[in-house]
Amino acid sequence: MTPSSHFSPDLLSQKLADSGLRNTPQREVVYGALVTKRDHPTADEVYARVKSEMPSISLATVYNCLEALVQCNLVRQVNFERGPTRYCPNLHPHAHFHDEATGSTYDVDLPSGVMEQLKAHLPHGYNASDVEITFRGRAKVEPSA
Repeated sequence: MTPSSHFSPDLLSQKLADSGLRNTPQREVVYGALVTKRDHPTADEVYARVKSEMPSISLATVYNCLEALVQCNLVRQVNFERGPTRYCPNLHPHAHFHDEATGSTYDVDLPSGVMEQLKAHLPHGYNASDVEITFRGRAKVEPSA
């Protein structure tokens, strides 16, 4: 399922069902918060976003929904050192850029085949099930004219 700004509850339900889970209004609103603003939020940030739409939702429910979405491969967890876990609905192979000045995280599209090229450098007899690439830094400061 490709994330987009408009997701289909039917596709979400199918993906959850394929993993042995059922769709709930809470899972829909949490997933919707992730795909409509794809900025790698923390659970607390997701909670703040969905609270106005679903006032009865608890932070624990948001955590449970995120765990279910990760379990059925609808989102990925993204971790930066000791910072809180962030959530990414982009399931295509890509890297991340973590801006150390702002804390923002951005998807970095990679040329086709890069992941396979990297996997080719593994020790003989090993196969990687996943590759994570994270760039860390700050926005370039343009010199004053």
